[in-house]
Amino acid sequence: MAANGWTWLDTWVRDGRFRPEYVVGGSMSGRWASRGGGALQIPHQVRDAVRADPGHVLIVADAAQLEPRVLAVLGKDSALATAGRGLDLYQGIADQGFGGDRAKAKVAMLGAMYGATTGESGRLMPQLTRTYPQAISVVEAAARTGEGGGVVASFLGRGCPPPSERWLAAQRTSSAAEQQRADALARSRGRFTRNFVVQATAAEWALCWLAELRRRLRAAPPGFAQAHIVFFLHDEVMLHVPRELAGEVSTMVNESARAATHLMFGRIPVEFPVNVVMADSYADAK
Repeated sequence: MAANGWTWLDTWVRDGRFRPEYVVGGSMSGRWASRGGGALQIPHQVRDAVRADPGHVLIVADAAQLEPRVLAVLGKDSALATAGRGLDLYQGIADQGFGGDRAKAKVAMLGAMYGATTGESGRLMPQLTRTYPQAISVVEAAARTGEGGGVVASFLGRGCPPPSERWLAAQRTSSAAEQQRADALARSRGRFTRNFVVQATAAEWALCWLAELRRRLRAAPPGFAQAHIVFFLHDEVMLHVPRELAGEVSTMVNESARAATHLMFGRIPVEFPVNVVMADSYADAK
């Protein structure tokens, strides 16, 4: 009951509004975190409780497959950039190298970014590497750096934490049993650094998108004063706006995404599209 029951209502809801506490840059990658209330983990079964006021609508926008698009930029991989032209990058990958099988393409790409390189992901990795050698080399290099005890950084220079003294001590062991544990720890850190370079850069893009959207709303005519950003989740933004302004604000959301891309990366061939949905209920938007 602490998460979704009466205690949650008493603690986090005032005047009919959920008022969570955000921790800006609270995670190691630079993503926002929350302090209580479950703001970043709203269960699907309670999302219908998030409703627009009369005369208003919710605009829910999320970046389409943000992390693999970031990887295309980091690797300057023109083939992956081509696959990402349009909303469904995974289908683009499937058409280029997996015989149109979107499920296989997604498994392979997620495995490459998160280090799941055994099982089905491992079987598909050679094809992914042949198709996108420049992109895959970015995450492979980050993994090797992490396994060796080094640190990696995001596109804008956010560094990952260095290995702990306990980790370093484990790497100095000599017995066979201890060496197995040291190797496992090294692989684990490699999986962390492999994803860090992508996730931290994605977090930077999302924050640029959010900041640009806030700037445009504040610079808009007085009638837009009732258009508010009410929720932010990694690569998703929700706004509560008067219904008559929904079209213009939706355009603003898309334009802000394009501006964020240009601000961070300059003029590049990689697209960062966003899905924009207008709904009366958060449950209807997902």
